[in-house]
Amino acid sequence: MHEVLVTLEECQKTLALGGDRVTAQLVAVAILELRIKLNRIQESEFRLLCDAMLQEAQASHLAYQPRPEEGPPARGPVSLKLVK
Repeated sequence: MHEVLVTLEECQKTLALGGDRVTAQLVAVAILELRIKLNRIQESEFRLLCDAMLQEAQASHLAYQPRPEEGPPARGPVSLKLVK
């Protein structure tokens, strides 16, 4: 399984460098899923991590107040929701 993980990481890097951002992100999700399985991370642990990351992202987004000449950021923070 570790060999598969290495191959997926190489594919993701190639896709990202080639400008295929959406496909690279999909491969990143597959990498995350495989790492979760390999490290035997429980769903409850993963949910806690996601919740903590979401709170941190929201706090940093609220702390950022663009000046009028800067305009709004190009894209807000992205959040992932675990769906089973």
